[in-house]
Amino acid sequence: MAATNRPDVLDPALLRPGRFDRRIMVERADIRGRLGILRVHTRDTPLDENVDLERVARGTPGFCGADLESLVNEAALLAARRDHTTITMDDFEQAKDKVLMGPERKSMIIADDEKRVTAYHEAGHALVAHFMPEADPVHKVTIIPRGRALGVTMQLPLDDRRNYNRTYLQTQITVLLGGRIAEELVLNEMTTGAGNDFERVTDIARSMVTEWGMSEELGPLTFGGKGEAVFLGRDFNQNKEYSDDTALLIDNAIRQIVDKAYVEGTALLSEHIDVLHAVAEALLIRESLEGEEVALLAEGKVLPAVKLPVDDPPPDTGETVEPEEPSHAATGIPSLDEGQQAEG
Repeated sequence: MAATNRPDVLDPALLRPGRFDRRIMVERADIRGRLGILRVHTRDTPLDENVDLERVARGTPGFCGADLESLVNEAALLAARRDHTTITMDDFEQAKDKVLMGPERKSMIIADDEKRVTAYHEAGHALVAHFMPEADPVHKVTIIPRGRALGVTMQLPLDDRRNYNRTYLQTQITVLLGGRIAEELVLNEMTTGAGNDFERVTDIARSMVTEWGMSEELGPLTFGGKGEAVFLGRDFNQNKEYSDDTALLIDNAIRQIVDKAYVEGTALLSEHIDVLHAVAEALLIRESLEGEEVALLAEGKVLPAVKLPVDDPPPDTGETVEPEEPSHAATGIPSLDEGQQAEG
């Protein structure tokens, strides 16, 4: 018995009859599967009366079994640090944020001007996601450093997605560009924080053109091999199945998709510039906002006063590792090949 995430690069000799000749595809669990997995991992765990495992399952699209096991373990550890006799729903919510976005690094000292840049960057992501109807709902926005990111905007889809239409993908590109757009609109400056955003923007736009036939200029065609590795007998020349002229058309088509998203994002944030300021200022004061709080600010309402919990444990900073370069995590956009695993 063996397991792999890359069956496309296996030596065919391994798959001959009598060897690894039976293949079983293990997909990520849907909501019913996640609920069943959660019940297995919590059967010997004391849960508070307010814990709704179905709600937890619905709020963890893209989680695999190991992710859910880690979620339960983190919730149990958090409850123990808080001296709780049972695991509460709030413990699960805090644990989910840690699994999705990484541990908080509150001990990391950040200059005020850099905090301001991060606040506007994340506010840009959040507001583009809020105002675009095809975008997944905003789950949480924070400027507390997590992992190697100075800030995170996390989205969670309402349902499990197996298929993505062109409008949805174009929307996700616009959301990813929202951070850089906000920096330019308000600060009249560019930072390295959008580097990861641009990588993901390019990956999505390139896949739209070369894999999914979503370019009006090139039509419903596929160009090049899909992720083929340059080993096991393959070479670089085998992957290029089109001319230099076609390569130029592909680059232009990718550029058009990204430029269109940038224009849409700029128009949207310019129209709601007052809300952008409000969300950024709220982040500077509170450091984290829930999706519901972002929605209140977008409607021009005032946020309720902050209630400081009395039983929170000391922050779990995890291992102290300095980031290689300043970076902002982008939105939790799913891996289009492996399901909706949100990354911070």
